[in-house]
Amino acid sequence: MSLPKIIVKTVLGALIAIYTVSTFLLLHKEVKSNNARQISYVPEILHKKVVTERTSLNNNTNASDVINLQNSTRAERNALNETKTNNTMPLNILLLYADDWRHDTLSAAESSRVIQTPFLDSLAKQGVRFRYNCVTTSICWISRATLCTGQFYSRHKQTRMAAPIYFYDYWNETYPGVLRENGYYVGHVGKWHLWDFPSKKFDFSREYEGSHWYPSEGRPEGRVHVTKRNEEDALDFLRSRPRDKPFCLTVAFFATHAEDDSVEQYKPQPESMHMYVNDTVPMALSATQAAWEAMPSFFTDYNEGRVRWRKRFDKPEKFQSMMKNYFRMASEVDSACQAIVQELEKQGGLDNTLIIFTTDNGYFHNEHLLADKFYPHQESIRVPLIIRDPRMPKGRIGTTNDDFTLSVDLAPTILSAAGIVPPSRMQGRDISVLYRDDLNEDLLSSPWREEFYYELPTLFGSDVDNICPSEALVRKDFKLINWTYHMQEQLFDLKNDQWELEDVINYTKHKEMLTDMRKQLSVWREAVK
Repeated sequence: MSLPKIIVKTVLGALIAIYTVSTFLLLHKEVKSNNARQISYVPEILHKKVVTERTSLNNNTNASDVINLQNSTRAERNALNETKTNNTMPLNILLLYADDWRHDTLSAAESSRVIQTPFLDSLAKQGVRFRYNCVTTSICWISRATLCTGQFYSRHKQTRMAAPIYFYDYWNETYPGVLRENGYYVGHVGKWHLWDFPSKKFDFSREYEGSHWYPSEGRPEGRVHVTKRNEEDALDFLRSRPRDKPFCLTVAFFATHAEDDSVEQYKPQPESMHMYVNDTVPMALSATQAAWEAMPSFFTDYNEGRVRWRKRFDKPEKFQSMMKNYFRMASEVDSACQAIVQELEKQGGLDNTLIIFTTDNGYFHNEHLLADKFYPHQESIRVPLIIRDPRMPKGRIGTTNDDFTLSVDLAPTILSAAGIVPPSRMQGRDISVLYRDDLNEDLLSSPWREEFYYELPTLFGSDVDNICPSEALVRKDFKLINWTYHMQEQLFDLKNDQWELEDVINYTKHKEMLTDMRKQLSVWREAVK
């Protein structure tokens, strides 16, 4: 064979090889993209149903948001690319997770009452405070399962505190599991609230809850407060962690959860007792007998919210004493958060760490003559959320945001900050698209939610009168509550009745909107499974 023919044959062979490899890579990329965008465990027909049935009467909820098609959004791909190109190490994650704080248990909140949280206020000034952050189920262990999985209750189905813990079977799809698999040093300190804490799935773990004071040898009083213990364990994690790996630390404070079986309920540290002595904690406008009597008839004195109300708030002087001790414990958490963040700053890690402060559920402070959480009322479902993010543009720092952010959003937000596309079964969305100007295009193509679904299943077997099961469709202007077992609905006009005192479900002027909300509630009920 002549030399020219050999050269031509060689060149043609090389071109064919390049074309084959390129085609394979493109197809492989397309397959990966399609897999990432799959509607996991939600039939395609449901997507079409949402699109065709959704009216534009009072809301513009994006249909793809309803069924949570946010697992490989442009925002997350950008986060992945940014982590790889702009940082020598992915962002660290510090999650400060308090217990039983509602949205105004912050002195930065517009409706706060005498509470003092100076450090968290300063953290908000360094980041963004989300004023309409809500939980999708307002009870400790279900909310914590949602935190780990990024899933609504209807998907993770963790009704019980005890075994079986269903999401342990897919731990590699939880944010701690995914981060550890991707090289993070992962720690958990404090409350877990689900039996059989999986200590072997963490690099650093110290789990405890239920008491405000613990025995401690070597201390003058022979005991340590749970919040001080949370702080010391978090500092131990930061000081002992390997410096060549990114970290994720969840500090799960037990405060301000009550000791439910104690007469005192809230037991702050002695050094906090000088706080709030001269303050008078104002009563809510809904803390009246009339508000209690306006609750559905199946709310009786047997209701758990009412049982705990008698322990805490049934007399004015008891209300003042309990609330002041509750606020003292909140201020102690504020001080602990300051110590933890200052240690991180001392180590030089502050500017490479995503810091999130939030809580597991809200809290009734005597509203409707109830205590604790459980129900779809604003006091129970709205909780604080502060995010300090090194990627945040200067113009966003120190601002507030009024979009509906949810507890299901935390896990995908954490993973996206680490440059990891969240698992397909997660149902939330990366919150950073709301404050990162470079991700505006993502919001244009997929607008943020303007409504959400709340759910509280039947707990403790068949006892539906102690904690009444419910679901709700929540919007900024109206809320439709469905008491699922008792088959009763309520509709509240939140713009004109923020205390949810007047049920307007029978008002003729709301008939068309009510029809729309009922339809959307049924769509959401299926979509979150």
